[in-house]
Amino acid sequence: MAKVEIYSTGICPYCTMAKQLFDRKGVEYTEVRVDLEPARRQEMMQKSRQRTVPQIFINNEAIGGYTDLVAIDREKKLDNLLSAS
Repeated sequence: MAKVEIYSTGICPYCTMAKQLFDRKGVEYTEVRVDLEPARRQEMMQKSRQRTVPQIFINNEAIGGYTDLVAIDREKKLDNLLSAS
């Protein structure tokens, strides 16, 4: 199974929706709460070159945010990404 990381905050509805999508698919993920660990926000920004949450990574590849994730899912490409290890 793929390694999935989500950089998020506790008040972000898009973060919640991204996690729900992964939950529906039965995908385990690591959540990094940048509101609880502010130093990790800098890490997220270096990895993604973005400031907003969520920032989603599959196998260390930057996917983007929630709308990017949904677009990949609608294109039927997400399951292939998730099955790669």
